[in-house]
Amino acid sequence: MIRARDIRRLSRGLRFRLTATYALFFALLLIGVTGVFHERLASSLDNQVHSVLDQRWAAMKGYLRIERDSETDPMKAIWYYDKEDPDESRIVLGIRSVYLITDSNGNTVPDLDGQPAVSQTYLDIGVDSPADIKKLVRGALANSRPFWTVKRSRQGVDYLIRSGIVYDEGHFTGGRRSPYYVALGSSLAASSNTLREFSLLYIAVIPGSLILGSLLGWIMAGRALAPVRAAAQAAARISSSNLSLRIPARNAGDELDYLIRTFNRMIDRLEASFQQMKQFSADVSHELRTPITAIRGQLEVALFTAQTTEQYREAMFNALQDIDRLSQIVRAMLLLSQAESGQLVLQKSHVDLSAMARDLVEQFQIPAEAAGVRLTSDLPAECPVELDRVQIERLISNLLSNAIKFTGEGGRVNVALRRQTAEQGPERIEIVVEDTGRGIATEHLPHIFDRFYRVPGPGAAPAPEQGLGLGLSFVAWIVKAHRGKIDVESAPGKGTRFTVKLPAPGLGSGAVETAGQAVSQS
Repeated sequence: MIRARDIRRLSRGLRFRLTATYALFFALLLIGVTGVFHERLASSLDNQVHSVLDQRWAAMKGYLRIERDSETDPMKAIWYYDKEDPDESRIVLGIRSVYLITDSNGNTVPDLDGQPAVSQTYLDIGVDSPADIKKLVRGALANSRPFWTVKRSRQGVDYLIRSGIVYDEGHFTGGRRSPYYVALGSSLAASSNTLREFSLLYIAVIPGSLILGSLLGWIMAGRALAPVRAAAQAAARISSSNLSLRIPARNAGDELDYLIRTFNRMIDRLEASFQQMKQFSADVSHELRTPITAIRGQLEVALFTAQTTEQYREAMFNALQDIDRLSQIVRAMLLLSQAESGQLVLQKSHVDLSAMARDLVEQFQIPAEAAGVRLTSDLPAECPVELDRVQIERLISNLLSNAIKFTGEGGRVNVALRRQTAEQGPERIEIVVEDTGRGIATEHLPHIFDRFYRVPGPGAAPAPEQGLGLGLSFVAWIVKAHRGKIDVESAPGKGTRFTVKLPAPGLGSGAVETAGQAVSQS
């Protein structure tokens, strides 16, 4: 038994909606085509009846004479034709099948036998009143055009009537001819029957065609959606445990193939994100476990073995160092999470970027010297710009820290600051941090700004000097928040160059004057 819930589920399905849309369109198309054919057929049949009456009218004017034998005799409608000729007889009989001849006052004219010149069929239709005939005669005399009317007989048959005037011969009136009213008719029964049969035929054909078309639409919709169902089933098998699965492409080059490719690319990104999260979980657990284990070990040693104040002090000092490291890890993770979720808002102010960079270079001179790295700078005398001082300091610090960390002894790290003025294009500043370190392989460049991504060292695992992989994520967020752009150029063994481009509209004229002044610091 079909339940209402099953019917609702079926009616909400895409296959049902596609079939219903197709059936509705097909029904409207059939009705429209039927209407057009009906109108064309009706017009053709009507033109055919009009043509028949025009031909009969022309023939009537050739065979009919309205005249009298003497001046005292009444006017008569006399038909001149060869009764032995079957063609002429047929034509005249056709004309006289539905006809009426009266004078201009509406009085019926007699024929040669003295009978009224009106057919029995026309009598069934209804003879026009004298007043109507007078009006029609006056109208015909005024514009010489035929009049067309449709009348129905007592039997319910419609007739098309063509009426107009003809003139008598004028033999006994000195050539002056009088007008006479003539009406010829033709039955519309055949046309009506043809239209009725046509309508009945289409009324019988349309439902069957609609049912057949709907069935065909249902089958076609099912075939069209079969790949979608297959793709959905394949997608349903994809989970966090088997993200390596992909929906096979159909290679049809259609919209579904495009959808499959897009879905597979999304799964690629999800797989990469899951791998990064797994790696991050492993890294975080390791990074957090190390200081926690160290703290616990130091405190346990102090608790069970320390006997002097100095031993307790040393244990507490080492524990505080590990706690500080743990706090830095947690703070970095929290800060990046706030930045990426939009909770961290830039606090822009007017800053001399050149002075800021110079101070940071001085701060990093000590770790650079300890690593045997030469740290230099190429900065203008001043560079006033509006930005978030704290975030830009973090950006430069992260880039300098990475450059020094991954540059071997005897290498060189340089910080440069360039400015593009309005005359050169859009106003902007460029911060360039370049080193001669070990470089980054090409396959890793697209991912170095991803959260928790760490470039492997010479072996399979990340180098021991690497952190959590959050520094460059901070850099990317800071650049994006300032509506800037960051480019990376690197090659293994040849070093790396980071170029940060930040928009800086409205630079003061004083800054432009000192644009060429550079200070080299080593």
